[in-house]
Amino acid sequence: MATEIKLGLSNPPEPIYLYVNQGEVDGESYVWYKFNISQDKKIPVPQRALTGYLSELRLTTKEFKGKDNLKLDIVVSADELYVIKTGVETNFAKSFLLAASLIQNFDKPLIIVATAGDENTVFCNLYDAATKTKIYREWSRDLDWATIIRDIQILLSGNSSTTPSTPKLSVVPQPVHTLDLRVKNIRTLLDYPLDLVREWLQFQDVDRPSLLHITKINELVKTMCLAWAADKCEYPNHAESSYQNQVVDAVASGADELTAINAWIQQLQTAKTGAG
Repeated sequence: MATEIKLGLSNPPEPIYLYVNQGEVDGESYVWYKFNISQDKKIPVPQRALTGYLSELRLTTKEFKGKDNLKLDIVVSADELYVIKTGVETNFAKSFLLAASLIQNFDKPLIIVATAGDENTVFCNLYDAATKTKIYREWSRDLDWATIIRDIQILLSGNSSTTPSTPKLSVVPQPVHTLDLRVKNIRTLLDYPLDLVREWLQFQDVDRPSLLHITKINELVKTMCLAWAADKCEYPNHAESSYQNQVVDAVASGADELTAINAWIQQLQTAKTGAG
């Protein structure tokens, strides 16, 4: 697929996330929506169809109420990169997988349509974008969803010769990402509550820091540090200014972040003891 590169000003090349759910915001109904993190607001998407090339199918986990919930990410290349996020057990995911399982060549564009069902459910209809023909497969209780997902992933990767013998619906454990380890180490150093980190991440609609932009991770680190320093400084602005000088600026100059934070902690503790 040849893509024309548009020169000039544009938005950063970050995915547009579409979350599948049926609801209403300010009188406007939707079956999928975008989410504005900074405003904590759902933005209804009035268009029910997305046309593009299916480029990837991912299984991810998101913790909810102490349990890992399996999610299906449907990655679509179009005018932008879109990621449709839905629960792997939802009607939308299963109706999408059912139709996609009939496709043997994903080099052609598809039309993915979100369709409202009863009781807030959302289904997926899939069409051949060139012929506008609906791709349909009969529903069966005996379907092996794990095998369907794996078969589609193999076709998308272009490696149809390595069909697994016993596919399982699971996420392969990955090594701890350096950004996740960064947050973990700082949280441990500060003795910052893990539940508060999880709550903050859920607000960003992710389950681990490495899924965030680096600016958001820096914001999380700053939040943890300033929370620790809240009762250590006489003046409210002192903690933030000292954090900027002794941590942010130091790291920008090449210092190790954990070392800089530890030195900042020691300085504030010493200052508080001296003031007392």
